[in-house]
Amino acid sequence: MEKRIVILGGGESGVGAAILANKLGFDTFLSDFGKISDKYKQMLDAHSIHWEETQHTESLILNAQEIIKSPGIPNDAPMIEKAREAGIPIISEIEFAGRYTKAKMVCITGSNGKTTTTSLIYHIFREAGLNVGLAGNIGSSLALQVAEGDKDYYIVELSSFQLDNMYEFHANVAVLLNITPDHLDRYDHKMQNYVDAKLRILQNQKPEDAFVYWKEDPIIQKELPKYNHGKLYPFAEKKSTGLAAYTEEHSIIFTEPTPFNMELEELSLTGKHNLYNSMAAGISANVAGIRKETIREALSSFKGVEHRLEKVAVIDGVEYINDSKATNVNSCWYALQSMKTKTVLILGGKDKGNDYTEIANLVREKCSALIFMGADNSKLHTFFDSFGLPTADAKSAKECVQAAKKMAKEGETVLLSPCCASFDLFKSYEDRGRQFKEAVLELKTI
Repeated sequence: MEKRIVILGGGESGVGAAILANKLGFDTFLSDFGKISDKYKQMLDAHSIHWEETQHTESLILNAQEIIKSPGIPNDAPMIEKAREAGIPIISEIEFAGRYTKAKMVCITGSNGKTTTTSLIYHIFREAGLNVGLAGNIGSSLALQVAEGDKDYYIVELSSFQLDNMYEFHANVAVLLNITPDHLDRYDHKMQNYVDAKLRILQNQKPEDAFVYWKEDPIIQKELPKYNHGKLYPFAEKKSTGLAAYTEEHSIIFTEPTPFNMELEELSLTGKHNLYNSMAAGISANVAGIRKETIREALSSFKGVEHRLEKVAVIDGVEYINDSKATNVNSCWYALQSMKTKTVLILGGKDKGNDYTEIANLVREKCSALIFMGADNSKLHTFFDSFGLPTADAKSAKECVQAAKKMAKEGETVLLSPCCASFDLFKSYEDRGRQFKEAVLELKTI
């Protein structure tokens, strides 16, 4: 009898897993408790895969030999708990896809900078002419790419949720950028649970593999001795022994495996956080044997990532910046730190157990006004009202931009860097960012 695989969640990850499972000859069924978009229904139907939406039929799910869970479904969801009680193994789409490819895996995680660094590494590998795929939190699902024609390398952005359900998967190059509080609502509000999830990127690494990490991160320093890992390639801003990259006299110095330098002003991305992202990307490419000339050129030509400090427009002398991808406090800290003018900061959304103390000093120093865009802004008012800054509340991107137009003075910046998830008012952080950009561009026509 053929093995039965059930996929929970009908988005990019789930549908990719279903197509791969079906291609491999498994008895495949996909179930989504919400609605499945038309695009994904058409993909499932084209492969004759059975699916259901707006419900989970227990009799069709709990007869699985293995369940592939989409990362957005919490581990304490009722159907997941029932499957666990029934003794059914639950894995991620990345874990499943990894079984059926011999490609080298370059995997990136961290609380902040994942998407930029992943996109940057992918850009370098592509510029080097390698047969490479972009997967994980961005790009097409890894499973779909494995099903449709394998690659030699995959550059994979991994969230803590994806790492939670990965067991045998092996990262040839593991990149850990930083660890700061995030998603604590999914980890019983215990930081150590979240830290443990991030460090799972090291599981199954062999001595010949590479671990690229920010040496100055106190949590990584503390946790590293507990884990097996590949050869260490640490990076930091200031020179010290054993670093694979550091800065000196307006240059990044890459020390191994192939030593080379690059002028800081040649980097396409600016700001300290992007310096670290560029170092991590450069080391990863260097480890893969890409020529130093190609790495230099690619770090200079990269165009950046949508929704990450994305310049939208300058209207009436005010610059509008979309940093909707800043879904945690530390990410907003980096954004504020890079602001060169007084800033009207837009915060708010679905709070994940945030502590805003981290940005308090920067808000006092850099901000001229605050706009709270969320279904419930009471926690933001409680924390920030005592700062004495003008505030406004908004329930949509349009309201928010109209408030910003009134509050921002010529020469200032309006920064959407929300610290929060988007699910209270928007479908996703991408939806939030696009609605913000549309509302800004409408100002031009008024």
